[in-house]
Amino acid sequence: MADTIKQRPGPMRLIDATQYRLPVAAQLSILHRASGIVMFLLLPFIVWMFDTSVSSEVSYGTFTSVFTAGWGFLPDWFVKLVVLALIWSYLHHFCAGVRHLWMDATHSVSKEQGRSSAVVSFALSLTLTAALGAKLFGLY
Repeated sequence: MADTIKQRPGPMRLIDATQYRLPVAAQLSILHRASGIVMFLLLPFIVWMFDTSVSSEVSYGTFTSVFTAGWGFLPDWFVKLVVLALIWSYLHHFCAGVRHLWMDATHSVSKEQGRSSAVVSFALSLTLTAALGAKLFGLY
């Protein structure tokens, strides 16, 4: 009977999650989910922007004045940062979604292809975000 009793392991150690580095594909996947949440949370702002920009010429003037003079108690730079977050979330979600569709359609599931496509997706979305952000903040 003594042979069948299993030894209990020692006390469990807490794992320090900060010592692990996530692969690029995992970071892209987490940010894909986060960008979807950002777009969902900013949906009322998106609807307001669309409604004010297409209703009439007066409402379009109100819409454009938000980006130059601010919106009530919010300064214009804060509104632009919110719009930049929206631009990033859309572009990142789009690029990561196209990556997922491409991987599903071509059955490319190797570790190296996943890493390289994640890097391309990151680079493309961040480059487009930087270009549109520069336009938003009036750099060109």
